[in-house]
Amino acid sequence: MDPFPQPVTAPQVGFRPLYRQVKDEFVKRMVDGLWPAGFLLPSESQLAAEIGVSQGTVRKALDELAAENLLVRQQGRGTFVAQHDEKRILFQFFKLVPDDGVARFPESVVLEAAVYAATETEREQLGLEPGAKVARVRRMRAIDDVPMIVETLSLPDVMFPGITDGPVPNSLYAFYAERYGVTIAHAREKLKAITLQAADAAILRKTEGHPALMVQRLALSLDAKPVEWRVSLCLTDDAHYLSFMR
Repeated sequence: MDPFPQPVTAPQVGFRPLYRQVKDEFVKRMVDGLWPAGFLLPSESQLAAEIGVSQGTVRKALDELAAENLLVRQQGRGTFVAQHDEKRILFQFFKLVPDDGVARFPESVVLEAAVYAATETEREQLGLEPGAKVARVRRMRAIDDVPMIVETLSLPDVMFPGITDGPVPNSLYAFYAERYGVTIAHAREKLKAITLQAADAAILRKTEGHPALMVQRLALSLDAKPVEWRVSLCLTDDAHYLSFMR
C-alpha cells in the first residue's frame, strides 16, 4: 500500500511547515509497520522524487527524526529506523548511573506479573476508559548484583495481550517493538525525593524510611499515544540520575 497516494503539497499560511508534514508521513510509515525497526530507508533523492518535494525538505525531516533518536545515520551505509537495543535504551531511557560514571544496563528480577482492573491513576495516565484492564509488572533491578530499583509498570492490556503469560524479558522496549509492533519514541518523567515504605525497602535491602528517588515515567509511542506508566523507586546512595540537555 502506497503511504503517499497524493504528493505532499506546499502548505497554506498558518499550516505546518512542509518538512513537518513530510516528517509526519515518515512517522506514519513506522507506525504502520512499513518501515520496521532496522529498515534501511531509500536515499533522500528517491524519497524526494516519490513524495514530490525537494531533497532539502526530505533531509530536514530526516534530520529531526535522527535528532529524536528515531532514525540512525551510518556513514557510508545509509539511514536506518532505530532499534531498541541495549545501547540505545541505556543512552536514551535509562538514566541511573553508578557514581563511578560508567553506565551499565541493569538486570531484572520479576516479582509479580498479572492483569488487573486499572486503578484511577492508571486510567488517567494511560487514557483508559472505566472498566479497562492493565497488565501490571513489578520487578527489582540490580546493577553489579546490587539491588538499585524497584518498579511497577502498567500497560494497557488491550495493547499488550498475553504479556504477563510468559517470561517478562529484561529489555522491555525491544520486546514491545518485536512482539507487539509498539515502538517507544518519547517519555515524560517526573522526579521526587521520597522515603521507602517497608515492603519496597525490604526488596532493596534497606530499612524502612531510607531515602530514594521516585521517577514516574509515561512512555509514548510513535503516534504519541501513552503506552506505559512506570513508577521506579531508585537508590542513589552510590548512583545518580544523569540527564543530557540540548
